Formats: sequence, C-alpha cells, structure tokens
Amino acid sequence: MKSTTTKSTSPLRIYCDIFGHNYEMTKKVTSHVKEYTCKCCKRQLTTNGNGKLTELTPKFQEINEILADIYTRRMSRLKKKTLSSSIY
Repeated sequence: MKSTTTKSTSPLRIYCDIFGHNYEMTKKVTSHVKEYTCKCCKRQLTTNGNGKLTELTPKFQEINEILADIYTRRMSRLKKKTLSSSIY
C-alpha cells in the first residue's frame, strides 16, 4: 500500500500557483544576498552563491546569519579605518 501526503491547499497557495508569487524583500543580508517572502503564501527564498533564488532552508538561514555578522563587522571596521585616516 502506497501512502501519499497532500500539501495544504489554501486559497492563497492556489492563487500563487495560478498567477505566480508576489515576493518582497524581507532582509538584506549583504549588498548581494537578500531574503524574500511571498506576500500571499509566505514562501521564503534567498539568493545562493550563483545569485539565483533558492528555498530558504535552515542551512541557508544559518549561512545568512553568519554572512550578515561577517559583513557587519567588515563594514564597521572599514568605516573606522576611513574615519581615522581622514583625521590625519
């Protein structure tokens, strides 16, 4: 006997299946990496290393958190360096 699992088919999910998703940027990780969420069905995507959209899995969430931390530190270090070099 083969068991099948069915996905929840809410009206919003059907809308996205017919007309396409309506993505909005929810988080800017770096200048190149962003996270997107569909306004209707709440599907989450992120950009991968090739710049293409991929499903936001826990693995990609962890990668994005670490990447955001590194990016923030680098930008603050560069900002300090720029400020200190303009004083002299």
